[in-house]
Amino acid sequence: MKSHLPMILLISLLVLLSPLAGADNSNYFAEYIGSQFTDVKFSDVPINSGVDFHFILSFAADYTTTTSPASPTNGNFNVYWDTDDLSADHVNAIKQANPNVKVALSLGGDTVSGTTAFFKPSTVDSWVLNAVSSLTILIKADPTTFANCIGGLITILKKNNVISFASIAPYANSDVQQHYQALWANYGNIIDYVNFQFYAYSSDTTVDQLVNYFNDQSSNYAGGKVLMSLTGDGGRGLSPANGFFDACRKLKEEEKLVGIFVWDADISKSRGFQYETTAQNLLAS
Repeated sequence: MKSHLPMILLISLLVLLSPLAGADNSNYFAEYIGSQFTDVKFSDVPINSGVDFHFILSFAADYTTTTSPASPTNGNFNVYWDTDDLSADHVNAIKQANPNVKVALSLGGDTVSGTTAFFKPSTVDSWVLNAVSSLTILIKADPTTFANCIGGLITILKKNNVISFASIAPYANSDVQQHYQALWANYGNIIDYVNFQFYAYSSDTTVDQLVNYFNDQSSNYAGGKVLMSLTGDGGRGLSPANGFFDACRKLKEEEKLVGIFVWDADISKSRGFQYETTAQNLLAS
């Protein structure tokens, strides 16, 4: 039986290809932005010059923007983020002001206009051809189809020097893991980061448990750069108040802290981006 699978895939814009490095301590920080139309701007977010900072525009989806409800388009992407505050001009401005900043876009997402979004390619070939020229969201895929569609897309975009890096964002759900691990098994060599959603674990998770979860997912995505993650309000998973950054420090002591990402700037804006500041300071130290 084919499954309904929301998907998040990240690709970068306007940067050169770079080689992969080993999965040990680094100063990589990523921030999702634009999904909730809170008028947040790139320039609102504190940027530590000592980190490798990636903004991730959320989301581009192969769903219609002119019909209600929105419907899938087999790989023809449309923009679903706040373009008034996060336009191409804003991208260029933040990159010029901060040499350590790169900007990516996220494909897929969980919902489109309030409706759950799924992966639904007509065929592998047609989806990949459409996605390479536009960008897409995915629905009703078995693991093999999912892996071949996403893997084919990343392969061509990297080969054509359109993107510099690609990331995936799985979480601890057996169906989701089945699809992403099939992708990893065949295309892990071209996927640069695993933005694992550790905030999807229970809020009563302990520091030691989170470290163990990290080690488990590092095994599931062996050889990959698995990032730690938290939400901008600390409201899901192990919160900063209960030890999230203690877990990060422990991983750093063990030389396993590849980087941290935050979901997302729209949430963090009203809280003064406090966790972004702490995370970047930790990574840069």
